[in-house]
Amino acid sequence: MNKLSVKTARDETSIGQTASVNGWVRTRRDSKAGFSFIEINDGSSQGNIQIVAPGELANYESEIKKLSAGCSITVEGQIKESGGRGQATEIAATKVHVWGWADPEEYPLQKKRHSFEKLRQWAHLRPRTNTFGAVARVRNCICNSIHQFYQEQGFLYVNTPVITASDCEGAGEMFQVTTMNLEQIAKQELEKLNYRFDFFDRPSFLTVSGQLEAETYACALGKVYTFGPTFRAENSNTSRHLAEFWMVEPEVAFAELSDNMDLAEAFLKRIFADALQKCPDDMAFFNERIDESHTLLENMTNIVDSDFVRLPYIEAVEILESCGQKFEYPVSWGTDLQSEHERFLTEEHFKKPVILFDYPRSIKPFYMYCNDDEKTVRAMDVLVPGVGEIIGGSQREHRLDVLTGRMAEQELDIDHYWWYTDLRKYGTVPHAGFGLGLERAVQFVTGMGNIRDVIPFPRTPGNVDF
Repeated sequence: MNKLSVKTARDETSIGQTASVNGWVRTRRDSKAGFSFIEINDGSSQGNIQIVAPGELANYESEIKKLSAGCSITVEGQIKESGGRGQATEIAATKVHVWGWADPEEYPLQKKRHSFEKLRQWAHLRPRTNTFGAVARVRNCICNSIHQFYQEQGFLYVNTPVITASDCEGAGEMFQVTTMNLEQIAKQELEKLNYRFDFFDRPSFLTVSGQLEAETYACALGKVYTFGPTFRAENSNTSRHLAEFWMVEPEVAFAELSDNMDLAEAFLKRIFADALQKCPDDMAFFNERIDESHTLLENMTNIVDSDFVRLPYIEAVEILESCGQKFEYPVSWGTDLQSEHERFLTEEHFKKPVILFDYPRSIKPFYMYCNDDEKTVRAMDVLVPGVGEIIGGSQREHRLDVLTGRMAEQELDIDHYWWYTDLRKYGTVPHAGFGLGLERAVQFVTGMGNIRDVIPFPRTPGNVDF
């Protein structure tokens, strides 16, 4: 008896095999001729497989005719050519074992369509739906592509800390980690907390980025990447923000901004191409059911096949100022571009991805390389149609005097970054890197409208269930 996934059992080459398949019931309908059709899915693919259960089975009356959506079963039988429309195969059951029941009066996932917002309340069950099963498979494909891409390019995978004392972005929107008794502290009138009693002996936080630590390894091993969870205590309740999300951050020594752009473009093309090639059924589902314009596949293919535009920030501002378009947020040199500006550049002006570079230093973090004009830094943002920014990165400042000057500008305590400045004292080199938010990438590839629907258990303000 071969143990097969539903995906394998649905393949025409499996016809004639005797197989065992596990899964969860989607539907059951009984025939007047004395048998039942059961559709099951095990998450291996978009499609279900039909089980034909004859009335002669020992548990037909006692169990099979009571099966409903959500029940879990194992089916043994022969894979046969199906006479039904839209399916090549079905299984003629010789045995059906019921593992778990789902009361149809209580099981939340009934046949009617549920809104994605409602399904977030059932995050433990929503992977059983077509949409969220497809999201999980595409997310897995992208994660696999990320590792394959960097491994093939000779990068080393480095695990950077989740708990840190450093604020990489300098914005201060971090989750503090403590073992101190906060209730006891709240009852006392304290002028200043004594962190000597805390676990790490100093204020500590969940990381917002693995970049600074990745730089230390790049400056020893050449090319590295980190891929893990990051956290931002930003009180943003939007369709584009999460408090916990995953970031991939490559860092390359002896590299400048142009090298960074080349890497980012090749990287995006690889993960998009893999999604199209390795998840064709799921991508077709998103194109038909999620993307209202039904152009998702076409747009993805165009990005994979196009050469990204490379445009200085100052030229982007000039285009936006002279285009005649009315924007909600005014555009001028020295301001950060908003999503509406980025999407205009990619969707209407160039109609392809754009890499903006050389941003004003006043709106960028301390670690970015300062240009000779002393007004701009070698920062870059990769913009794609439909989303706007999907990658942010820069050439890092490797000159000690300039770095410490930038830190003083932004009122950072240099002593807290002693190990980071050490890299500029001992064998400093030009180096560059960027960050890609995994969820932003998955959201773009799938066409899902809300970022909370492309991560298994979203963490947002006021929401930490599951």
